[in-house]
Amino acid sequence: MDPALGISTALGEPSAFQFREFGDPTKSGETGSEGGLAAIKDVELDLRIELGRTELLIEEVLRLAEGSVVPLDKLAGDPVDILVNGRLIARGEVLVLNDNFCVRVAEILTPDY
Repeated sequence: MDPALGISTALGEPSAFQFREFGDPTKSGETGSEGGLAAIKDVELDLRIELGRTELLIEEVLRLAEGSVVPLDKLAGDPVDILVNGRLIARGEVLVLNDNFCVRVAEILTPDY
């Protein structure tokens, strides 16, 4: 039997698995939702707002010029997609605030792992 792993190495010698103690995850400085997040809060993520999509042939792309209009798969007023690192996480609405475009989050999507 390998006591370090808590498993039997020979047939016929079953043993109970022993979990390691991790401490109280709610205390600061230890693992857990807030403690674990502190270590990654400075990690930059790629956030993209997707207004719509379309597919074009190479020939159509080569014909694009200043003033060309490219139709998208969404209607005016439809919610835009909010993606983090390429994963759809939310939907929102486009607004203008102080002459800048911005997005108000309207719906947080449930992850589908």
